[in-house]
Amino acid sequence: MESDLYKLLGVSKTASADDLKKAHRGLVRKFHPDVNKEPGADARFKEIQEAYDILADPEKRKMYDQFGIAGVKSGPTGGGGGQRGGPGGGDPFGGAGPFGGGGGQSWQNVDPSTFEDVFGSMFGRGGPRSARGRGFGGFEGDEEDDTPQPGRNAPASETIDFTTAVLGGTRSFRLEGESIEVRIPAGIASGTKLAVRGKGGVSAAGGPRGDLIITIHVSPHPWFRREGDDILMDVPVTIAEAALGTTVRVPLISGSVQLKVPAGVKSGQHLRVKGKGIQPAKGTAGDFHAVIQIEAPKELDPAARELLEKLAASLPNPRTGAQWNQ
Repeated sequence: MESDLYKLLGVSKTASADDLKKAHRGLVRKFHPDVNKEPGADARFKEIQEAYDILADPEKRKMYDQFGIAGVKSGPTGGGGGQRGGPGGGDPFGGAGPFGGGGGQSWQNVDPSTFEDVFGSMFGRGGPRSARGRGFGGFEGDEEDDTPQPGRNAPASETIDFTTAVLGGTRSFRLEGESIEVRIPAGIASGTKLAVRGKGGVSAAGGPRGDLIITIHVSPHPWFRREGDDILMDVPVTIAEAALGTTVRVPLISGSVQLKVPAGVKSGQHLRVKGKGIQPAKGTAGDFHAVIQIEAPKELDPAARELLEKLAASLPNPRTGAQWNQ
């Protein structure tokens, strides 16, 4: 054995009981024969245990500080570091060690929590808490977890209007007789799931309730439609307005805008209003698109028909490409 027990444990002569315990735990992790298979590790482990057995006992430590190792061996509390092995001895594992094998160690002054912390952390056990449940027999996964498990998450489905989905807000849902207020984030898309904490299934073990998981569906709007964060709206114009140009007041999700329609606009052409689409909770706002739809009249009075016939005779033929001459 190392002549200086303090040096063997890596502590100073003024080390407290907590300092000794901390140093001992670190050395057990490093040199235990079931962990360290290098030559000499078993002998080193025994020396560590005997040194800790002496220094953890106030009387033995006092004798050692006065007379050295000889004073401990021959003193009234001596005896070669205490009994080893067997029932009633200093080894709480009956000389076999906590994992079998490696017998002969002296454990009489070792705090039981040392084994719980040290061997629990060696194999991912989680220390004293899990050791209380099952001791040292198992490995990770078989310990008892006394934390009550939460209840199951409960699915639900709700439909909101297009405007609320775009602008956001708060909606009140009634589920199983209970009214629940849910915050709807701006720009939410159909199919998005929202979690309402603590409104799911009840835990049979007395733990917290699960969550309510609501799948949001957005109902269609009679005028607007959505493409990403852009909002589109069909804007009808007459043949004359399309040919001559005009100004049209167009409704937005919030408010309205005066939209200038250029002369010669085509049906299906997009006139964009920047930043007037969907403003998501995070990110840049989309745009509003007025999609021009040229509406031809289905019924004409004689005077209007005569005017259109004269106009038609003066208009160029739009079908002049090669594909129209086959």
